[in-house]
Amino acid sequence: MVAGVFCLAVGPFFGRLLRFFPPLVTGVVITLIGVTLMPVPVGWAQGGDKTAADFGSMKYLALAAFTLVVILLFQRFGKGFVKQIALLLGLFLGTLAAIPFGMADFSALREAPVAALPAPFAFGAPEFQPAAILSLCIVMLVLMTESSAGMLALGEICERRSDGKTITRGLRTDGIATLLGPVFGGFPTSAFAQNVGVVSLTRVRSRYVVAAAGGALLVLGAFPVLGAVVSMVPMPVLGGAGIVLFGSIAVSGIRTLSEAGLDDSSNIILVAVALGAGIIPLAAPTFYAGFPAWAQTVLGSGISAGALVAVLLNLFFHHLGTRSRHTAPALKSS
Repeated sequence: MVAGVFCLAVGPFFGRLLRFFPPLVTGVVITLIGVTLMPVPVGWAQGGDKTAADFGSMKYLALAAFTLVVILLFQRFGKGFVKQIALLLGLFLGTLAAIPFGMADFSALREAPVAALPAPFAFGAPEFQPAAILSLCIVMLVLMTESSAGMLALGEICERRSDGKTITRGLRTDGIATLLGPVFGGFPTSAFAQNVGVVSLTRVRSRYVVAAAGGALLVLGAFPVLGAVVSMVPMPVLGGAGIVLFGSIAVSGIRTLSEAGLDDSSNIILVAVALGAGIIPLAAPTFYAGFPAWAQTVLGSGISAGALVAVLLNLFFHHLGTRSRHTAPALKSS
């Protein structure tokens, strides 16, 4: 919620900060998002519940592998619309395959009410911890950079260049959604680069299409029974699909880094150190156990740690007292 307010406050002035978040920095952070999320689908593929006696059993791994293979087959041999919904088809067929083996749980479908409105603060009153707020505000800066890049790219695709006012309005929308989402149990909102690719591929440029999709989600959200249908998807099936989904986020980061001037040795060092700092919490979860609580909150997140290091090293190499010809590339529109 505070990060949403932060986005609203900083949005109008964000254009002046973009030079501190070139593709070199955003590429590192997007890559780390995908990498640090990867343990989640791996845990799902093993059954989801680490306390269960059969966690990691072969039946779960086989179901996850089946789902992954189905997605790959549709992606390889499907055409047009079928290829575009390969992920959804994998989830559907994986769930069907789980039913004969008793790995699909229908209890939520029987217990869920047909219709209900979301309750504010259903998980309890919010707690405002300075270290957590700092961590999320740092992440919010990166997400604002990614959103700005997406808006610039969309302007090129739609043949309507995005100016400062357009970017400010877009960032305000992100801020409002991030502020209100947690009130109703939702997540912070940000733009994903994959959506820019969808617009480019489908050539559907109408904002009314997006608005209609949002309206449909609002209507569907008022019927918990539909959410229960989604919850029927077994964890291993989600694991197989999640490997593709979260891996694609890391690929987006790698693609951004490929345009970030890695022929410069200082940029290589920047990316190497920032990625290393971001992977430490993943490779050694107890590495920061002796640090103060606020430092554990900030550095214990690979995304926050990597973002901090990337920004500081970018300042060190490309902004503080240097006029090197090899400067960090500016934010690109594609």
